[in-house]
Amino acid sequence: MVGLLLAAAFVGVLLAIQAGVNAQLRTAIGDPIATALASFVVGSIGLLILTLALRAPVPLGAAWDRARWWQWTGGLLGATYIAVAVVLAPRLGAGTLIAAVVAGQMVASVILDHFGLVGFAVHPATGTRLLGTGLVILGVFLIKK
Repeated sequence: MVGLLLAAAFVGVLLAIQAGVNAQLRTAIGDPIATALASFVVGSIGLLILTLALRAPVPLGAAWDRARWWQWTGGLLGATYIAVAVVLAPRLGAGTLIAAVVAGQMVASVILDHFGLVGFAVHPATGTRLLGTGLVILGVFLIKK
């Protein structure tokens, strides 16, 4: 379990770095949407190289028939995150941006877990979980101050 938590924390480090890198790329490109596109193109090329190197199967045709429409929206959600983050990062700073992102993730995650939405197992929104979420939200204001 500790290894999984460390891996998740490492991804959080990457998200903070990504916000800054993409914000700097926006200064070169000039437009947040074009910046998000460039980021996704580079990421897609990286994933293509990794897929080829690992010789991983890519059964998109079969998946198209099996998956529900909303299961294809993950890329759009990621693109929205990047486009908004490149605008907000220079204005809010890394700490406030990531704290607010994490707070939003916490609120959404507790709701998703409580109702078992989008494939998550049900984990009730207990008082302890709600308190933890409230403390994360409080943390946003403390970091901003």
